[in-house]
Amino acid sequence: MRYETEQIGGALVVKLYGEIDQHCVSEIRDDIDRQIAIRNINSLIVDLGGVEFMDSSGIGMIMGRYKNMVSRGGKMMLVRPQPQVDKVLELSGIKKLFEKNCG
Repeated sequence: MRYETEQIGGALVVKLYGEIDQHCVSEIRDDIDRQIAIRNINSLIVDLGGVEFMDSSGIGMIMGRYKNMVSRGGKMMLVRPQPQVDKVLELSGIKKLFEKNCG
């Protein structure tokens, strides 16, 4: 797993690549949360275009960042999920949450 972050205005764009599983989520989670706080981010965009696999720990990481952004009065978007990751998002119910409340 690797990831890149870039700030564009008040938004933090996080591009994820590879597999999101229990072995990498704590590093990603901690870094995203730190950047949100330090940079005073009001929108988080998570680009899943390079993610080949995501397990339940990835779902937990996404939900935690969503709750963090909502508590700050911000927004979060998930973009470009690969079909296999999109299916995980759909089965977990996260996809409906983001379609209704984010954007």
